[in-house]
Amino acid sequence: QWQLVESGGGLVQPGESLKLSCAVSGFSLDDYAFAWFRQRPGEQREFVSCISPSGGNTDVADSVKGRFTISRERNKNLLYLQMIKMNPEDTAVYHCAERPDRCANNIWDFGAWGQGTQVTVSS
Repeated sequence: QWQLVESGGGLVQPGESLKLSCAVSGFSLDDYAFAWFRQRPGEQREFVSCISPSGGNTDVADSVKGRFTISRERNKNLLYLQMIKMNPEDTAVYHCAERPDRCANNIWDFGAWGQGTQVTVSS
């Protein structure tokens, strides 16, 4: 039984940091690529970052490059998204997702999704 459960969202001020977690069950982090997407109200889900099954390769959207870092903890089956220097444009619901084999950046390439965690950046 697979499950992806995000946590760590909340309200932060501009310039602050936040770290999201995604608890993975039913998948092996060694066999699947995992990604973070985000969705603002009224907009389509947007690619944020992806990490390969080996953990050695990552892909990051230009809009968050240099501010967001994806990582994972194999022995705990956890995926992370560290966010720094946040701004109001980062306000969205953040979802984790999986796909077999290598990374991709299109929502249609991903199978299982978590329910998401709300992140709000506001002063």
